[in-house]
Amino acid sequence: MLEIKDICFERDNKKILDHINMKLDLNKFIVITGPNGSGKSTLAKIIMGIETPDSGNIIFNGQDITNLKIDERARLGIGFAFQQPVKFKGITVYDLLKIASKKEINKIEACKILSKVGLCAKEYVDREVNSSLSGGELKRIEIATVVARESILAIFDEPEAGIDLWSFNNLIEIFEDMRKIIKGTTLIISHQERILNIADEVILMKNGKIEKIGKSSDILKEDLCRNSCCTLKKW
Repeated sequence: MLEIKDICFERDNKKILDHINMKLDLNKFIVITGPNGSGKSTLAKIIMGIETPDSGNIIFNGQDITNLKIDERARLGIGFAFQQPVKFKGITVYDLLKIASKKEINKIEACKILSKVGLCAKEYVDREVNSSLSGGELKRIEIATVVARESILAIFDEPEAGIDLWSFNNLIEIFEDMRKIIKGTTLIISHQERILNIADEVILMKNGKIEKIGKSSDILKEDLCRNSCCTLKKW
């Protein structure tokens, strides 16, 4: 479904990604992990088109999307959730879900989507997306927009960032449920052991390269501690 071919990326004369090659299959829950500065988030942004690689190709469902813009990739079915969800003055949660879904949905449909991410729909559907919402609430609303988009490939960049323990516990449940309700691939950038533990496959990165791809148990046991890259959090 997604193939990364020999991707390289430099910034300020520093090599961030060094000849990255990998394939992501359909209907998988995949986590990319590794120490800070290993290139994880940069790779995610290159897949979405937020950053442009210096060389290499990105193939999505047989199509070369290396030079496509963000909106063009979104139309093909790639969704992206940032570490810090964006706030929109004057826009309600319902408005945001309608924009994300790219079609006219009614409030009943919007409420069903909110329920999937653990929000009491009636309390949130008409709320404005602003600073009155907590970090955990904003995070779940952003996940709801990815669900509404029905993305073939949904990318989450450190979804645990900036939320408390209660919200994190709910986040784990949401991702577990997403595996059941979403047809497609979920790609998460994360340091959290509990997120790694629910992955079908874990990709370990270090110094801009892929160190290993395997099951979470193998990665955790053999590589993370041995390589002293344990910014991994158990939470």
